[in-house]
Amino acid sequence: MRIATFNINNVVGRLDNLIDWLAEAEPDVVCLQELKTEQGRFPAEPLAQLGYGAAWKGQRTWNGVAILARNAEPVVTRMALPGDPDPSQARYIEAAVNGVLVGCLYLPNGNPVPGPKFDYKLAWFEALIAHAQSLLASGAPVVLAGDYNVVPTEADIYPRHSYGGDALLRPESRMAFARLLDQGWTDALGALHPDAAPYTYWSYLRERWPRDKGLRIDHLLLSPNLADGVVEAGVDRWVRGQDGASDHAPAWIVLDR
Repeated sequence: MRIATFNINNVVGRLDNLIDWLAEAEPDVVCLQELKTEQGRFPAEPLAQLGYGAAWKGQRTWNGVAILARNAEPVVTRMALPGDPDPSQARYIEAAVNGVLVGCLYLPNGNPVPGPKFDYKLAWFEALIAHAQSLLASGAPVVLAGDYNVVPTEADIYPRHSYGGDALLRPESRMAFARLLDQGWTDALGALHPDAAPYTYWSYLRERWPRDKGLRIDHLLLSPNLADGVVEAGVDRWVRGQDGASDHAPAWIVLDR
């Protein structure tokens, strides 16, 4: 079972890129973030022609999340994160697919720091940590996948970077991510690539893609009853190199189930 997460950064504008990747990689489950389209404009029909059922929560201009399932229909269990400090923002959707509960999330960026956007990021993180604990308590096999907007360690960003006090690297952000992992979740990419986990994001600025100045901010966290079943994990870097590409590349895992 191949599960992927991909910040598409405008699902309508980059539909061709998405379709090319889906046709090549054939993931079984996909979590999409930053749809940047309202609910009624999500391209469900062309995705269905490729064999993907979809559940989504759109938002005009900003945010938006979706779960795609190959040759299946996601069974939606939640359309919002419990306790979300601003439920008007479309940042979380949860669905069951082939016996796995999948939470797709787009955690707030949090910049500039300090300020209300960073306060919102930390508050959203607290709500996620609380919900994640309840998911573990349920005993269900769970994947929490998405753009976390957190670089967990200095090993997850290019050397001699210029991000300094950016919200993605702030100690508060990293500590919140570590608290989440301490509940018992496994960071699949980090676990399978302990020496050099692959980057998932390259800014459009300052030629960071051609110079491979990337960050790892897209993560797939696995509940303990799934962690032992991961046989592969990686990033489809070639997607970032396409014409008109998102600034993210799809990150994925393969579960033996």
